[in-house]
Amino acid sequence: MKTIGNILWFLFGGLIGGLSWVLAGCLWCITIVGIPVGLQCFKFASLAFFPFGKEVVYGGGGFSLLVNILWLLLSGMEMALGYVILGCLWCVTIVGVPVGLQCFKMARLALMPFGASVV
Repeated sequence: MKTIGNILWFLFGGLIGGLSWVLAGCLWCITIVGIPVGLQCFKFASLAFFPFGKEVVYGGGGFSLLVNILWLLLSGMEMALGYVILGCLWCVTIVGVPVGLQCFKMARLALMPFGASVV
């Protein structure tokens, strides 16, 4: 089922979403200061291409908490809110529930991406 879900996700938006995250990551990595944000964009890209069957493992420490708070204030809240709205819209129908759950997974990662890894 995860293969079918990943194929449908990829065809109906995952390709465009993943490529946009890769482009954003490349642009952020141009500067040395932006490399940590660029790496988080690549983390989002790997999940945006094929989210089914992947899990986000949260760890971290003092530094990642500080950077996560900064991320949350600058762009994390807007991204997470967008994914939550999309997830709620997808969960209106029974067929869309798996896609909605993947949107909620992306929303959680959008809130606190530093210290998290996609497995």
